[in-house]
Amino acid sequence: MILLLGGHGMLGTALARRLGHEVVAPRHTELDVLDADALVAAARGASLVVNAAAYTNVDAAEDAPDAAFAINAVGAGNAAAAAAAAGARFAHVSTDYVFDGRSSQPYPEDAPHSPLGVYGASKAEGETAVLARHPGAWIVRTAWLYGGGLGFPRAILARAAELSAIDVVDDQFGQPTWTQDVADLIATLVAHDATPGILHATNAGRTSWYGFARAIFEELGLDPERVRPTDSASFARKAPRPANSTLGHDGWAARGLDAPRDWRSALRAAVAAGEVRAA
Repeated sequence: MILLLGGHGMLGTALARRLGHEVVAPRHTELDVLDADALVAAARGASLVVNAAAYTNVDAAEDAPDAAFAINAVGAGNAAAAAAAAGARFAHVSTDYVFDGRSSQPYPEDAPHSPLGVYGASKAEGETAVLARHPGAWIVRTAWLYGGGLGFPRAILARAAELSAIDVVDDQFGQPTWTQDVADLIATLVAHDATPGILHATNAGRTSWYGFARAIFEELGLDPERVRPTDSASFARKAPRPANSTLGHDGWAARGLDAPRDWRSALRAAVAAGEVRAA
């Protein structure tokens, strides 16, 4: 049995599909990650526990730090402890926001935490809690997720359906990542019983949100000239965003595993699969 926490979110849905018929994916109303005893009971008999449950509203977290830390730190630690008590492997999904984005280079897996805001700080504390309570865990950091018709492509295409031209920031860089690829990477760790530790599960390469938007238009046969570059100052947000969310992938080669494919190849596959489509 595989216990999947957060199995009904954007990434969780891809994980449930990829991990197969052994998956049990209770909704958060059925199993609360803050209920340590309930988690222990739910994990009993599991061979694998995957924690994709998270408080992900980056801006709201600035005004609700207690809620963010409860789910992202305390909840993550509870899930790790439940997996350890069951003698199960444990995979925990984390984020690029544990870094400040000020580096000009991709962040390696062993880079120290340097979060800018509440969300990143809560996820960084969650990583520390997971490793303390399940030293054999995999921590899988990802970023810029899309899939199942959700995420940035959906938002940008909805705007494109209403406007002749759209402005997209060109000073934040990262790796657009298809949820199906993240699910495949986690499944690979399980299948190979890979060495525990921190890995980065983002598609390879680097682009800006503006570059990503143009690529979406191109792949769908829309006019990319409708996308115009702007800067972050034009879109004021409560929470700070990392300027460079690019993550390195050395952890995969160190385990004898293939690194993630390029983000543009993944986008093309997502379009072919119908997971990115015009509004």
